[in-house]
Amino acid sequence: MKWDYIRNPEEIERQSFLKIKTLCSLDKLSRKDAQLAMRLVHTAGDPSVLDDLFYTKNAVQAGLQALSNQAPILCDVEMVRHGISKRFVSNPSYCYLNQDDTVALAKQQEISRSMAAVEHWQPRLSGAIVVIGNAPTALFRLLELLDAGALPPALIIGMPVGFIGAAESKQALIEYQHEHPDLEIITLHGRRGGSAYAAAALNAIGRMHQSIYL
Repeated sequence: MKWDYIRNPEEIERQSFLKIKTLCSLDKLSRKDAQLAMRLVHTAGDPSVLDDLFYTKNAVQAGLQALSNQAPILCDVEMVRHGISKRFVSNPSYCYLNQDDTVALAKQQEISRSMAAVEHWQPRLSGAIVVIGNAPTALFRLLELLDAGALPPALIIGMPVGFIGAAESKQALIEYQHEHPDLEIITLHGRRGGSAYAAAALNAIGRMHQSIYL
């Protein structure tokens, strides 16, 4: 049996984004915001993801500046960290989820490992890029730290997924940002999210940092 399909990766990407541009209303978005939006549509395979997308006006620019500053990238899970493309993002990335002291702290305090891992972020949090693609408890704990006076990151990409706490944690992020308008965030309303979405959002900024636009 013989199948006729496109084999060239550059041509696949080119045609994919031409299709996305025909399916999505991007005219009201800035060039940079459109790149972010299209990358998320591409990751989802579904233009309706844009119905859930929420980001602050200067979020992409804040991410670009943080990449220029070689700011650390703090990830809630290894899947997010490994999803960040080293072709476009050279900043150091960290995930503390599987460290022995994280596991011990989680057991001691009877909290999730994701919450315990966030405690290790504090020395690097100021000016960092935070990328959360799995754990609502990590996002809630981050907000608690910020509310207690921790110095804020340059950008929070908060896209945890699931049925318990995911939508609520992202709504809490949006409400916290309304009270702290200098905080730059990118998130998705509702239950939708995941490591692929979160990494794709940062990779979109990384591509722009390398002056790659589609």
